[in-house]
Parts: sequence; structure tokens; C-alpha cells
Amino acid sequence: MNRLIYAASENDADMLYATRFLAPDAFLYFEKAGRSHVALSQLEFDRGRKEARVDCVINQSELVRDMRKQGKRVDTSSWIVEVLRRHRIGSAQVASSFPVGLADALRKKGIRLVVARDGLFPERVCKKAEELKSIRHALKVTAELLGHGIETIRASRPARNGVLMLGGSPLTSERVQSVIRMEASRRGFDASRPIVAGGAQGCDPHDRGHGKLRANELIILDIFPRDLATGYWGDMTRTVVKGRAGEVQRKLFETVRQGQKLAFARLRAGVDGKSIHEAVEGFFREKGYKTGNESGRYEGFFHGTGHGLGLEIHESPRVSTVSHKLKRGHVVTVEPGLYYLKTGGVRIEDVVVIGRGGCEVLSHFPVQLEV
Repeated sequence: MNRLIYAASENDADMLYATRFLAPDAFLYFEKAGRSHVALSQLEFDRGRKEARVDCVINQSELVRDMRKQGKRVDTSSWIVEVLRRHRIGSAQVASSFPVGLADALRKKGIRLVVARDGLFPERVCKKAEELKSIRHALKVTAELLGHGIETIRASRPARNGVLMLGGSPLTSERVQSVIRMEASRRGFDASRPIVAGGAQGCDPHDRGHGKLRANELIILDIFPRDLATGYWGDMTRTVVKGRAGEVQRKLFETVRQGQKLAFARLRAGVDGKSIHEAVEGFFREKGYKTGNESGRYEGFFHGTGHGLGLEIHESPRVSTVSHKLKRGHVVTVEPGLYYLKTGGVRIEDVVVIGRGGCEVLSHFPVQLEV
């Protein structure tokens, strides 16, 4: 069946996958009989002819001028219908994210739209060689950014009150985040929301972190930059302590590290991701780390073991409570974590590609607690 997308490829993974053409504004993509087409305004038309990996590039501006000369009303839905009718397309598959208002307008004008049950491009979850190359590069840069963040923490010195100082000023989460963002920009990446969360803040896995960092406390650095040239993401996490880690912190760190290794050993094509997640959960319980509501908030291991990574930071498949059979070519994160307010949070995250007999770790950065 014909496929139809109307979206900006900068924030729609299907559009970027289909066209490999990065654009900030919505444009039209459709397929018929195996041939791919995009309709671009004059602003993007010439660039699209050079960069878009499609069979045909249509000048939307010329089409609109032609419609106006014929006295036809022109809005988004009307020119899209005009394009589809000229190509004898009366029905198409769309993604569940297709704009509702536009879908209603197209249906009123006689275009039959069907939401693709398994997504428009189900093959997108299994990465090809070119995609793996892009992901490897994104992870290489992610490791470099992690290095800059950790080196900034390492260069600090504790004051008498335990606050880390650097260059005569307190070292804050925001300061380390700024270093990461700047270094990402220099490499052609966007890392607009890195996590640098110390102490209790690290117990909320998506808390970006704020304020002064302290010696001898657990600090989580979770960096997920996007390559502005290809659209592919990196994603890595490390947990460090500036100074001396206590015995409780060390035990928590080593347990999470062993949990990650357990997952690595079980990841392979044909295995249900749910079984791996349950194995990690069980390992943590055996080590005495319970998960549950404590004084009104959750502690322990209360998120998935991993998620797919590619043109989206979180995509299929999942390694979590949801059953999902892993396939060769799936790229997933492996990020177990344990979080307890009195101790702090520990999360270690790497990225692997699934193979027939196991997995290959694509991300490379030392796992070290004290810095």
C-alpha cells in the first residue's frame, strides 16, 4: 500500500529515514509502486534535489501557483490532494503520529488513510551497516563528552563544607552541563539536556541536576547527544564519586555493574527482552536491593533495562516489562540502575547491537567509580 508522511524531518524519524533529508519545516513524502516522492517548497527544492534520497522531487511552489491560476483554493490539505490525484493515489498508509486535523481534511476530500499497525517502516528497528556506522560515530562523540564532563569533576577540589570548587567557584551541575553542551556543539552535535545529578537528585532518573556538587557523593552523568548531520543519537551513562566512595556506595555501584554484565551475557537474537529485564530484577533482589514505595516514593530498580536507539532516542525494541523478541540488528541500550535516597543513585549505560550468538558493545568508556 502507498505510504504518506507530512512532517518535518528534523523531528520525525520516519521522514528522515525515508528521505535522509534534514529540514526544519513540514514537507510531503509519498510512495507509489515502489517509487518515492517528496514535494518541497522553492526554499528547499534545489537542496532537496541534491540531498534527498528519493526518486522524484516535486516543486510545491510551482504546483501552488498553477492551482491559483486555475482559481482553486489553496491550503495544506488542498495542495496535498492535488499532488495525490495527479499521481492517482486515493489511499495510503500513515503513521499514528500523522496530524489529526490534516487527516480529517484529507478524508473529507476523498483520500482514504489507514494507520500502519506496525509503523510505516518496521524495518527501521533492524539497523543496516550505514546506520551502525552513524551510531558508532554518535557513541564515540558521546564518550568524548562524558570524558569532558568527568574531567571537569576530577579537576575540582572539595571545600571544608564538602562543596566541590573549581577555579575559585563552586562546581555546579549547570557548569558541567554547559561544558558538555559546548563540546557537543564543537563536534556538530546537539546535547541540549545532559543529566549531571548528584546525591538525592540522582534518585530521579530524569532529573537533569541543579546546584552545587559535593565530594564523596554519587554523581550520575547521562549524555544523549544527536548528530546534527545524520540525525542519529548516542546515549551513555556513568556514575562517579569525586573523592572517597563509602562501602555502601561501592556495593551499590558494583551490584549495578554486575547487573549490566548479566544482561550483556543474555542479549542475543531470539531472546525476549522481558526475560532479560526480569533476570536483572531478580539479581538485584538476590543481592538484597528491594524495589518499592518507600515513604511515598519509589526506590530500587523501577525503570526498564534498555530501549532501542537510532533516529529516536527512545524507540523499539524495549528491554523491559513489555515482551519483545530481540532480532539481529536491533540496537539497544543496557542501563540498569538502583536508587535509594539515603545513598544516592547509580546507573551505568552502554549500547549494544544484537547478533545471532550474542551482542556487540558499541559504546566504549571506562567504568570507574572514584575520580
